[in-house]
Amino acid sequence: MKKRTLGAGGPQVSALGLGCMGMSEFYGPADDSESVAVIHRALDLGITFLDTADMYGRGANEELVGRAVKDRRDEVVLATKFGIKRDGDTRTIENSPDYIRAACDASLRRLGVDHIDLYYMHRRNPEVPIEESVGAMAELVREGKVRHLGLSEVSAPTLRAAAAVHPIAALQSEYSLFTRDLEAEILPAARELGVALVAYSPISRGLLTGALPTSGELAPDDFRRTFPRTSGENAEHNARLVAEVKRIADAAGVTVAQLALAWVLAQGEDVVPIPGTKRLKYLEENAAAADITLTAEQLDALAAAVPADAVAGQRYASMADVERYR
Repeated sequence: MKKRTLGAGGPQVSALGLGCMGMSEFYGPADDSESVAVIHRALDLGITFLDTADMYGRGANEELVGRAVKDRRDEVVLATKFGIKRDGDTRTIENSPDYIRAACDASLRRLGVDHIDLYYMHRRNPEVPIEESVGAMAELVREGKVRHLGLSEVSAPTLRAAAAVHPIAALQSEYSLFTRDLEAEILPAARELGVALVAYSPISRGLLTGALPTSGELAPDDFRRTFPRTSGENAEHNARLVAEVKRIADAAGVTVAQLALAWVLAQGEDVVPIPGTKRLKYLEENAAAADITLTAEQLDALAAAVPADAVAGQRYASMADVERYR
């Protein structure tokens, strides 16, 4: 597995990471034993960059990841996040310094480790100055509890303000052939600051597999049922785009998902996709994408097939909170 570096002076990670969220929640039923097997196989394949968060499964995902890497901690660059508090079905964003310290200690306990390699602010509460939050995160670095800092889904001005307080190794945001909005301002700001982009949902939550069911066919507890991109006319429009991507993938002798991941990897050495899966089959398919080098002609064909604004429907049912928390 090839390697990439997160930011200036940040950790070296596998070019392709593994998102662990779906192993505990959001994408229908999962099996812990199979999920642990997926993590172990990922490590065997050289995928050593694992991504979790304290809100995934209300802490259960961190516990799962912690069990899986217990005997292989030295092989792993472990990333987790704080900032989204859950009380029943209610979610609030908490970024106060006291909360950050408590959240970090709780994550360390659940993960069963003495330090977190990359600690992200999952979402930003605009009522707390970013300088205060990043200052508290920086204290965790000085205490040895955290090695490197990251932010998730923030704006370019927020990223600049944060980087003025402490080096930011990575910005985690949704980025794929189907989600390109950060290319205008956020990605250039990250590059200006020497911040790597960790791309979550690089297969657009399964749309870029060519096999995602429509919203009504998904499991009752699959949160993609609410996605505008998988419903009604949007789903029909986006299916036509996927068909064009599949045509290019077929000609290249790869799967749609592999082509989508190769496209993300081709956007720069400072971009690291973290596709999530809880199935060995898809893990191995995704891992093979790291060895695909797209030609200029293939990249041009993808640009023509899926222009930046071609996808129908927003990323979430409501983008208001995402914009507010930037």
